[in-house]
Amino acid sequence: MPTIMTLAGKPFEPDLPKRLLSIAGEIREAGGRAFLVGGWVRDALLGKDCRDYDVEVYDLTQDELVPILKKYGRTNLVGKAFGVIHLAMKGLSLDFSFPRTESKVGYGHRGFVVHTDEKLSFKEAALRRDFTINAMGMELPELTLCDPYGGIDDLKKGLLRHVGPAFVEDSLRILRGVQFASRFALTLAPETVELCKTLSLADLSVERLFEEFKKWLLKPGKPSMGLRAFLDIRLNEFFPEVFPLHDSWDALGKMLDNMESLRRILANASASAESVGAKCLPLSDAQAMEFAFAAFLCGSPKTSLKFLERITNETHLLKIVPLLVQVYSELDFAIVDDAPALRRLAVKLGGLKLLCLLVKCTPRDFYAGDACANDAGFPEKLWQAAAELDLLEAAPQPFLMGKMLMEMGFKPGKQMGELIKQSFELQLDGKIKNAEEAIAWVRSQTKERL
Repeated sequence: MPTIMTLAGKPFEPDLPKRLLSIAGEIREAGGRAFLVGGWVRDALLGKDCRDYDVEVYDLTQDELVPILKKYGRTNLVGKAFGVIHLAMKGLSLDFSFPRTESKVGYGHRGFVVHTDEKLSFKEAALRRDFTINAMGMELPELTLCDPYGGIDDLKKGLLRHVGPAFVEDSLRILRGVQFASRFALTLAPETVELCKTLSLADLSVERLFEEFKKWLLKPGKPSMGLRAFLDIRLNEFFPEVFPLHDSWDALGKMLDNMESLRRILANASASAESVGAKCLPLSDAQAMEFAFAAFLCGSPKTSLKFLERITNETHLLKIVPLLVQVYSELDFAIVDDAPALRRLAVKLGGLKLLCLLVKCTPRDFYAGDACANDAGFPEKLWQAAAELDLLEAAPQPFLMGKMLMEMGFKPGKQMGELIKQSFELQLDGKIKNAEEAIAWVRSQTKERL
């Protein structure tokens, strides 16, 4: 198995399927050349395994390549216009493509004419890629590096730089720059910043916008670097609904980095008091997304819904995030000593875990609400209070149920609903502590006896 030297100067043996190496060997015997391209190369140089294998084949035609691939599995020409062949094998799927050039002929991301040409050089084909760190290739099977535009040097310098003039042909690359800056802790090159400022996201669909925001806020990395790129490009002017935390973009950046750290901790099911304050369940995918977007929008309680409506149709985000952000912005530290208020807040939010996490990831000098800043222990106290009342994972459920009232002789109707409502209010106040006390309360109110 081939070994490469990472940017840190350490030998690294990447995870490469033997079948892929065999295919590359046959391609070479037939007179062709096979390169792993894109994210796989970048990640390997950083010492990270990646199972997203994109292979670009040179000096072979489609008619010459397909018979080779058919020996290994089922082939499917998934993108005839783009010259992409999908190979499905047991436990593995690979995409093989041909070097190509692209010409912008229309509006939007579909307005391209693609020309495949197996005789193009790697340098010519790589010119259509977005950033230099994604324009590298490694020739199989030896993993010989081809880096025509200085991607390695840019990675070493912590720089995200566009490859060439074709960058402007897809405006999504602006947001790709933001999420790459976050994931790999990179700063946009000055010339790339200026180029991005000339582009608009207005031609992009909601779905494409949302995917890039998710990668920025949910993939491991340093989200504050993504925020820096977001501001450098002046995307806050395109998204005026996004505001800084307490008038400080630096504070929002710290908030996002803290959010990412907490989310990684909670990905471990054994999260403990030492790490988050009390043992709790890991976040679901939906909760992780709600937490991330709430952290991003924590300075925008009045406009968070408007922003989300511009980038997504995800119902749970549109429902939960604005409510969570609003509650966060109005939170008072005195609530830690007010069990009834905490229970009612849990009912409103469906549990307090996400709110507690938002408070935990707030920078020390920027707690939500001026009062909170007077109590440096507020995040831990809030988490502990919610944990002791069993409010982290879910809202309180009524002790008194309709079935219980029917067993006492009540018939469905307005009276039953009022009794359940009043009993639940007393439960939230802590005056009814279990189902037996709820039944006793009903008896005291109605003089009913079993």
